[in-house]
Amino acid sequence: MSTSAQLRAAMADGLTEDDKVTDPAWIGAARAVPRELFAGSYFVPVAGSVPTSYRPVREGASGWLEGIYTDQTLITQLDGHTRPDDVAEGTVTGSPSSSSTLPSLVLRMWQQLDARPGHRVIEIGTGTGLSTAYGAHCLGDANLTSIEYDPVVGGAAAEAIKAAGYAPRLIIGDGLRGDPDGGQYDRLIATCSVRYIPLPWLYQVKPGGKILVTLSGWSYANALALLNVTDPGEATGRFLPGYTSFMIARSHDRPPRPTLALLPGEERPSRIDPATLDTWTGGWVAQLAAPSAERMGAGGQQVLSDVATGSQARTAPDPDGGWTVTQRGPLRLWDRVEEAMQVWQAAGEPHQEGFGITVSAARQRVWIGTEDGPGWNLPI
Repeated sequence: MSTSAQLRAAMADGLTEDDKVTDPAWIGAARAVPRELFAGSYFVPVAGSVPTSYRPVREGASGWLEGIYTDQTLITQLDGHTRPDDVAEGTVTGSPSSSSTLPSLVLRMWQQLDARPGHRVIEIGTGTGLSTAYGAHCLGDANLTSIEYDPVVGGAAAEAIKAAGYAPRLIIGDGLRGDPDGGQYDRLIATCSVRYIPLPWLYQVKPGGKILVTLSGWSYANALALLNVTDPGEATGRFLPGYTSFMIARSHDRPPRPTLALLPGEERPSRIDPATLDTWTGGWVAQLAAPSAERMGAGGQQVLSDVATGSQARTAPDPDGGWTVTQRGPLRLWDRVEEAMQVWQAAGEPHQEGFGITVSAARQRVWIGTEDGPGWNLPI
């Protein structure tokens, strides 16, 4: 057995031991698909660097193959264009824009989607192609379509998928528009996050079908949702346990802004502990309340800046042990966040699996508990 096959088997065994993946079909995909074909070179973050810098790890380097078969995300592109082989030596800074997601998450999502042989499946975000290869292995080439936005990333994925022995239908284009040729699918899986469910998906997944996608926003809080399409253009679903995050689809990402200048405004005591926004679900609830805002800072010193209006809110500790909030602009961002956090706290601060979502052409609403419970509209 080759070193690659040994490492693949060990990684697959680890997934079953931790109960991360339980379906034998998807474990079989992990054993069969060589991940090194899809991440020949990758970036690793340099510990302690601020801003984060990245070191390229190239094929054949010490620890290269062992890193590939560690259950971790491998960053393969920065800033939409810089790949590991573009860096001659040393380190580089940038924002991750493409990656090979940790195998346990990819396989668990395929399992959660409940995709089975005979289902027609569309994947949004081919990325490196590893997830696509897993899907093709279990479902068959003819049943899988995958769409990638970035032509360079998509071209590399196509070569890797072919080298691995698979031939699903691959498209370069905007996956948020769905299949450019239309068609009816049984399942849709997205390996990027979105601010709201794109309407074409609701018409290309037939009633009775399922959509698995991570909802995010301009504060980059994430929640994984599994929706059932009930009628053309309509769906309902629940958010799933765990902590899933993906890079946001480029057409849903926030626009660039100049360096933020913190300006004076109206001050008052905060009615919530600002550090609550640092929790996984707390930050997501805040994002639901202020969907066009970017969040920075941590602990008692939070900063919200609204991308659409320029409104601001910032908190700071006060001498009495509480917190002061300063707000300016047409949107009172902290007022909205406080109200949402108090609603969530009154419900017992449930994890995201205590939330659901209802989607139609008219609106998309996230709610707590039941469909008639308190909730927030997504920014469609």
